Amino acid sequence: MTAMLRDAVYGQAVGDALGVPYEFKKRGSFHAETMTGHGTHDQPAGTWSDDTSMALAVCDSIRENDGRIDVADMRARFEDWYRHDAYTVDGLFDIGNTTVEALMTGRGCDGEWDNGNGSLMRTIPLAFAEATDDEIRAVSAITHAHPTSMDACVRLVAFARLLIAGRSPAEALAEAKPVRSDVASLPETEIRSGGYVLDTLLAAIWCLLATDSYAACVLKAVNLGADTDTTAAVAGGLAGIVYGVDGIPFDWMATLRGKQVIERCLF
Repeated sequence: MTAMLRDAVYGQAVGDALGVPYEFKKRGSFHAETMTGHGTHDQPAGTWSDDTSMALAVCDSIRENDGRIDVADMRARFEDWYRHDAYTVDGLFDIGNTTVEALMTGRGCDGEWDNGNGSLMRTIPLAFAEATDDEIRAVSAITHAHPTSMDACVRLVAFARLLIAGRSPAEALAEAKPVRSDVASLPETEIRSGGYVLDTLLAAIWCLLATDSYAACVLKAVNLGADTDTTAAVAGGLAGIVYGVDGIPFDWMATLRGKQVIERCLF
């Protein structure tokens, strides 16, 4: 299980880093082929963003609490990231508005317009812990407390756990039903890649089902455009489970920054 957590977290971090230079760019205006740098956030190649930082905070909390889900502890770690650059390579450079408001006010946002993907993007580590559905919802609610966001996180974890158990992506889709059953047959024109949580969940699973390798999955996610880092982070976490760290291109892993930060957070 520990090895598969490592697969998932590195899968997420690499996908995130691939997407960082292209965030907010329109689909079709670029074509990502490999790990590169600068672009939107002017970061060196291999730099991951808030998606991975917050997932590492979740990991670290689970590790420090012997596998227990301690929501107050996770919130404190998110605040340490936001205020003091914990769980980053060179410091925070990307954060969603809902997350900022929730961390500043001390309560999760629960409006209809608060259903961005900011809790979904950090959820994959919970698939490796004995987190109940209610605990998964509570972790989401630290920042994203609307039922749509909380339930999306539950659905992602259920799907990921089936992948961890050895199901194929198609089998996990049929059993967990995290998104519509015909997702694999949808054309790219019907896949939205903005910040809405349900769009990100669908897009990530679509990328996994539509490809047959880690690299193809995350590049498809990035090339959808718009919220490139988060779509690729979520897709990459799932693809990491399916294909393992050894399935990630060697040069991408070599370029990935902050490995020491990742390693000390794994449980």
